Amino acid sequence: MRNLLIICGFLLLGTACSTDKNNKEVPTVQPAERKPGGDTTVSAGSHISFERPAANLPVELKPDFHAGKALANQPWVKAPTITTMRDGLGPLYNARTCLMCHIKGGKGFVPDSGDIPVLSSLVRLSIPGNASEHEGVVPHPVYGDQVQGQSTSLAHQLRHSQKDNDKLTHDIAPEAHVFIDWQISEFHYPDGNRVTLRKPQLRFEKLGYGELGDNAMTSLRVAPAIHGMGLLELIPQQDIDALVDEDDSNKDGISGRVNYVWDIEKKQTVAGRFGLKSNKASIKMQVAGAFNGDVGISTTLFPNQPCSPEQSACLNAPTGNDVQNVELADDLLDLVVNFNRNLAPVARRNANDPQVLQGRTHFYQAGCHQCHNPSFVTAESEERPHLGEQTIWPYTDLLIHDMGPELADGRPDFEASGSEWRTAPLWGVGVLEQVNGSKALLHDGRAQTIEEAILWHGGEAETAKSRLVQFEEAQREALIAFVKSL
Repeated sequence: MRNLLIICGFLLLGTACSTDKNNKEVPTVQPAERKPGGDTTVSAGSHISFERPAANLPVELKPDFHAGKALANQPWVKAPTITTMRDGLGPLYNARTCLMCHIKGGKGFVPDSGDIPVLSSLVRLSIPGNASEHEGVVPHPVYGDQVQGQSTSLAHQLRHSQKDNDKLTHDIAPEAHVFIDWQISEFHYPDGNRVTLRKPQLRFEKLGYGELGDNAMTSLRVAPAIHGMGLLELIPQQDIDALVDEDDSNKDGISGRVNYVWDIEKKQTVAGRFGLKSNKASIKMQVAGAFNGDVGISTTLFPNQPCSPEQSACLNAPTGNDVQNVELADDLLDLVVNFNRNLAPVARRNANDPQVLQGRTHFYQAGCHQCHNPSFVTAESEERPHLGEQTIWPYTDLLIHDMGPELADGRPDFEASGSEWRTAPLWGVGVLEQVNGSKALLHDGRAQTIEEAILWHGGEAETAKSRLVQFEEAQREALIAFVKSL
């Protein structure tokens, strides 16, 4: 049943199947494929951005969209200040604004040089052990579950303006400065072509609270693109569950499964679908978690400061708390959540190009569609009718898959193992660099091209990658051209 759904599409979409010369079934091209977000899709235009509202966003919702966008762009400052609307930064943080990492709604960056610290990406952190059902990981006893490279300390704020800044004393020290030493290797195709690959090796300097210890598990994470999240939220769970084959009962080597996580609002375990390991239950949890961990802004979902019990100066620092005893009130948080929810996917480019159409066939021949499930229909929504009942083409199953040892970070998160990752949506992947200049693909930004990203695939994706490797060069180029068009 799983293969039938994936290869021929859902019957309600009216997808027919054709047979190519290699006797592989490939769905007939549909006009709807040109609009990945259905009626929410916006044109690519000359200045591509993932910060644009859904094309069908009702007029009455546009003021709130732009208010949420302004809040996402707002730089937060140290508390206390004369204003109560934008203070509460940190005391430990990675960025002053949400969109400092998701520039124009696109992906974050990783430095190409080992001399430049990581800024618009982050490092997840934990230690081995039995995690609680509410957290999913066991936080590091001193550094918590995320490394924050900046602080509100005056010494840190003046670090670029003082010649003798090493002599300044931190009242609240940044946790660490993180650098990447790239390990270079080379992949050889059977036809003789070669591709240079790189893998990150993290280096921690100026650790503010002692050594990490030998048992620390770290994972570099690049900020993902954030368009189309409201559409992904409305995919019926039963349609995702229909793609699950946890025991690989059909023996195709693919055993995608759901990561069950704790929902703070519902106070129960539910299916996760957001985050690089599907470790967040909702957009609201994703946004509030980022405010807390990345900017140091508390909400009713995450009311505590991003300080571990061992960081007393951080815990005792002034906050920007309001009458709700948090720094970002619920109504303001909802504005940012709905801004994220209504960000539009961009229309496909060159969809009728002969090379792209040929690459589409090779995409199915290789079996890429078995995890990058092309299409869903979103559920009807009374609250957000413009996002409901849309035929969308995100090319993901939102399941976690074992991607093999090369991509493993060794860090479990809820039910996801250290080698399991959520299938990344492919819509918009071909214009990521045009959006903000970022070329950082995969969870840690190691791949700078779609080809490199494919070559890092292993585990459940090994068979599909092996088929692609055996393709002729022109076939590989066509497949990549198809992915770039999505």
